[in-house]
Amino acid sequence: MKKLYNFIFVSLIGFSVLAQSGNAETIKIEKEIISNAKAMGDASVATYSMYKLIALEGANSTYKDSLAFIYFSSRKYGSCFLMANEVLKRDPKNEPILEIKAISLESLGAIDKSLETYAELFELSENNYHGYTTAKLQLAMKQYPEAYTTIKKVEGLNDSGNYKVTFNINQNHTQQVELLAAIPYLKGLIEQGLEKPTDAKLSYNKALKIQPDFVLAKEKLDLLN
Repeated sequence: MKKLYNFIFVSLIGFSVLAQSGNAETIKIEKEIISNAKAMGDASVATYSMYKLIALEGANSTYKDSLAFIYFSSRKYGSCFLMANEVLKRDPKNEPILEIKAISLESLGAIDKSLETYAELFELSENNYHGYTTAKLQLAMKQYPEAYTTIKKVEGLNDSGNYKVTFNINQNHTQQVELLAAIPYLKGLIEQGLEKPTDAKLSYNKALKIQPDFVLAKEKLDLLN
């Protein structure tokens, strides 16, 4: 009987080693498939292999991060939001994942939830674009005092020079505006909401000083004059 137990024990160890070896080989193959699928621009194949890797590697697999970004780039915002939440359970201060979660929620029309996520992100990053977007959503929710507090904080932050904001001029045209001009423009909108027309004029003038061809800022200023 003892020999039988020893045989079973050794057999189980051997099976475990073989299983681990098999898993390692499968993981290697799936990673190669993902690399090739990305090179060919085949998101569906990459997605399928990532799900297999997540199943093999477990709940903390870093491929959840990659999968969230694939969903985001494919504009599958519902799936991106759900996968981002999975990542944030493990890594709640992951700024890139928080950002795509916030954008996904906004794209899905969940403005209040997007605002919550952007506010959390802005607190972590102190990035002026994140703050600008937080204030913009607060304005959309008609939270004028909160938006004013946020935009004033944003004004005091350094600008990386990497951001531009797209505005719809009319049904057929858009305009790219420097973030540094978009910030005082947004402040002007908030000040109008707070019934501070004199302050709003100063903000629109500041936006135009930074970017003289800023169409919407000029229109708002003309209406106040």
